[in-house]
Amino acid sequence: MPQPTTSDVHVDAILTNISVAYIQSQANFIANQVFPAVPVEKQSDKYFTYTKADWFRDEAQVRAPASESAGSGYGLSTSTYNALVYAFHKDVDDQTRANADTPLAPDRDATQFVTQRMLLRREIQWAADFFTTSVWATDKTGGTDFTKWSSYAGSDPIEDIEAGKSAVLTSTGMLPNTLVVGYDVYRQLRNHPDIIDRVKYTSSNTVDTATIARLFGIDRVLVSRGVKNTAAEGAAISMASIAGKNALLCHVTQSPGILTPTAGYTFEWRGVSDGLGATVGISRFRRPELRADRIESQMAWDNKVIASDLGYFFSSAVA
Repeated sequence: MPQPTTSDVHVDAILTNISVAYIQSQANFIANQVFPAVPVEKQSDKYFTYTKADWFRDEAQVRAPASESAGSGYGLSTSTYNALVYAFHKDVDDQTRANADTPLAPDRDATQFVTQRMLLRREIQWAADFFTTSVWATDKTGGTDFTKWSSYAGSDPIEDIEAGKSAVLTSTGMLPNTLVVGYDVYRQLRNHPDIIDRVKYTSSNTVDTATIARLFGIDRVLVSRGVKNTAAEGAAISMASIAGKNALLCHVTQSPGILTPTAGYTFEWRGVSDGLGATVGISRFRRPELRADRIESQMAWDNKVIASDLGYFFSSAVA
């Protein structure tokens, strides 16, 4: 006897309470957390730098009666920044907007899309400018200069960090206070036997960034969890970590200031990003010739290494 089937009694429709999009959490990105932001009014300008050597020479002398004191001076020069403008857009045409089913919201989705792309560009640019070799005064390569921290039996990440701290202190008179690592490095550190053995009798908590920071004697550990697709549009997706398997030990000032040493700054131009500089500026404007609205993101920044000797870089820190 014929009976209606499930496909006869139901026509598939779009669910209105869920949709799926791979939007990375902003917590994955650390480009705006490592070095202080310096808001600037002009796209390019200069800033003063003092000659390092002049501040470390011992030139004070015993003063004889009725004689002049020993004296010296310091050199002064300038350096420059140039905040490049980055922008990205998506057009939302009238026909697509009018025909979109719930829960699609083309304008909302386009805003999320261009914002995510701008945050991704900023993170990738930060890694290219700061998180690579030949940038900092000291480069150490895992497997050559030290045993990779993923080799639990032979590596000593605690001593490697101490060596880095000592090198920066000897060169500058300042101790590093920040460690930036890719997620693969963080995963190996938090499971490293040497680190677990140091904290197992003092804490019952899982090893986290705060635990590692206390053990290394620094203020903070930041983990870059951002990922990117390295394939061109239309090609098979190829996902990769932005930070890779590297680590950066550095001294960072809490806030920009006069006569303030720091490994790096990010100069952020207030002239774009809706005058905020540090935030993603979102604009919406009509494209009448397209019968569409353009949703556009924009930011302007310049990542600058201020003092390369305040950084100590570990490349290929883990396998």
